[in-house]
Amino acid sequence: MLDLDRHPLPDQLGFLVLSEDGSVHASGGELENDERSASIINNLLTLTESVDSTMFNARSCRKISIVFTDHSYTICLSNKRVYVVKKRNRMDTGANNTGEPEGHSILA
Repeated sequence: MLDLDRHPLPDQLGFLVLSEDGSVHASGGELENDERSASIINNLLTLTESVDSTMFNARSCRKISIVFTDHSYTICLSNKRVYVVKKRNRMDTGANNTGEPEGHSILA
């Protein structure tokens, strides 16, 4: 298992490790003991399965990114665990050349 507590990713603000049933296995930083976020993420994963079964097989989505102006969540499924990392966004001037982040987006 990744040790996101002792070896955080660059710009990491917090993390959750969930079981397949949505229960919190480990947490830290801004997401420490955050059962509400765990429930929302579990519901989001359930939603991806109910959208269109021909397009999304059960747990076929391996990574989901939810991007806000100043932070983002990356949700990954691996080895019957759901890993969630909240990261601080760096300013990216490449896409719109204004120096401002793009806003809100969801990538799957």
